[in-house]
Parts: sequence; C-alpha cells; structure tokens
Amino acid sequence: MHRFDTSAQGVYLITVTPFTDAGALDLASTDRMVDFCIERGVTGLTILGIMGEATKLTAEEAKAFTRQVIQRTAGRVPIVVGVSSPGFAAMGELTRAVMDLGASGVMVAPPSTVRTDDQIAGYFDMVNETLGPVPWCLQDHPVATGVQMSPAVILRILKNSPHCVMLKHEDWPGLAKLGAIRAAGDKGEVRRVSILTGNGGGLFLPEELSRGADGAMTGFAWPEMMVDVVAAHARGDVERAHDLFDAYLPLARYEQQAGVGLAVRKHLLHRRGAISSPFIRKPGPKLSAQDLADIERLVRRQDRRLRELG
Repeated sequence: MHRFDTSAQGVYLITVTPFTDAGALDLASTDRMVDFCIERGVTGLTILGIMGEATKLTAEEAKAFTRQVIQRTAGRVPIVVGVSSPGFAAMGELTRAVMDLGASGVMVAPPSTVRTDDQIAGYFDMVNETLGPVPWCLQDHPVATGVQMSPAVILRILKNSPHCVMLKHEDWPGLAKLGAIRAAGDKGEVRRVSILTGNGGGLFLPEELSRGADGAMTGFAWPEMMVDVVAAHARGDVERAHDLFDAYLPLARYEQQAGVGLAVRKHLLHRRGAISSPFIRKPGPKLSAQDLADIERLVRRQDRRLRELG
C-alpha cells in the first residue's frame, strides 16, 4: 500500500462514479476508468468525493466501489476515500471499512452546521478521536459546504491534528489564503503538510503552484492537463506550464459550470472511452443539444491548440 503522508505531491485525481445506463453501479467500467487515469500519469486517486456522487450511493455500494478501485489499482497509486459525514458513527464505520480494504487515507470536510472558529476546531477534534491513527486530508471547500475556514482556524486544526497530512485547498478566491498557510509551515509556525488544490477543476492551478501548492486534487476529463502542468512547473518551466494550461482552460471552465458540470465531465469521459455510460443518478442534470454542440466545438479547438504546442 502506498503511503499517504505530508510528502504527497503531484495529481490526485477526483474520480467520478460510473453507472450503467440503467443506473446500477458499473464495476467493469470502474476498472476502465482506473486504467484510463493511471495511464495518463496521475499520482493518486481520490474517490467518493462530491463529484463522485457519494451521497447517492448506499453504504454497501460505497464499499463495493472502493473495493473495486483498490483491486484494480493493485498498489500502483495511493487511494484516498472521502468519508465526510455529519455523524461520527458513519464516518468511523466507513473509514474502518475502506482502510481494511487497502485505502491509503481518507478525506474529511466540515459539515454545514459548524460556523464559528471554535465550532469548526471542535468538530475536527472529534474527527481526530474518530479516525485515530488514520492519515487524513482536510477538505476546505466553502462553495460546497458553506463553511468558511480562515487561515487561522486551518492552522489551529493542523496543530491539533497529528494525523492530518494534507490540506485540500478549494477556497475561491484563495491564493492569498494558500500562500499564508504555506508561509506558516515554512516559518515553522506549524508542521508542513502537503497542499493540493482543487479549485474548479484546476482553474487556478499554475498560480496555485507558484504560491506553494504541491500539486492538484481535483477532477477534469483530461487528467493529463494537470499532470503535465504540474510536471512542467516542477522542473522550472513555468511558461510551458501556463501555455499548456491555457490550451485546456476553455473546456475546463465549461466543465465547471454550476449544476451541469458533472454531466459535462461524464459526457467527456464517456466520449474518451473512460466510462461506458454518462449516466448521473437523480437528482442530476442533463445536457441539451446546444450543450453538446458547445462541447464539440471546445474539444476541436483544444485539439488544435495542443497540436500547435507540440
């Protein structure tokens, strides 16, 4: 099993959950999706996130999907599993189950019920009690959770959480926040943890890397975009990183539309052969004929620009 610790870097791709056209969990397509992602160079996989329709799965389906991903991965990359829950019994049960299956760690976001710094910090004190020695990622995603975590409260959580090894930074705008947290680690005010970014499918990825992020933890139907941008930036070729990012940006932006974004991503992954069906469980969006025309235009333009870049 791959270690999941504070040295994590690269691209941990947030995966979708494949279903059949009839809405059943598609484990055969899950194998295809895992291979598709790993072949494109991702460092790790993160499953059962918000874009993974985790809330639409039964507990048994969540375990079955996790088991399939881990078996297919066969130790090639680490697997992080989202276990966020308003109740600690459910969080603890799912954590124990996925770690027994071979997951490398888990990810937790705060529930919408916590508001003040003390409430947020107190909640994560209970997360620590629930997870014990399991390495975990703190997900800061206020657009989805409605919970605003200041740099001060994140640093407070990190100081109180010896097994929190990563921050998934998804605040938007959040460059100054990311820089402040990284600077605190560099100054020794708090232990240094991995920071992977998830803003809108990587919509600010080059800038986030320049502010000290170690990579990305988000989703996009072209995971090679994030892999190549992170690699170019890591070797010091910042202009190349920006050029590559710019080529993908129009389609990445289109994929991040509120409401319809998951349908766009699943359509594109189906179009690329990564999953057998673009089915989304209810409640979920559907693409119009004009949406599909937009997507085809953007794909053509992206292909042309990538050829120009070589």
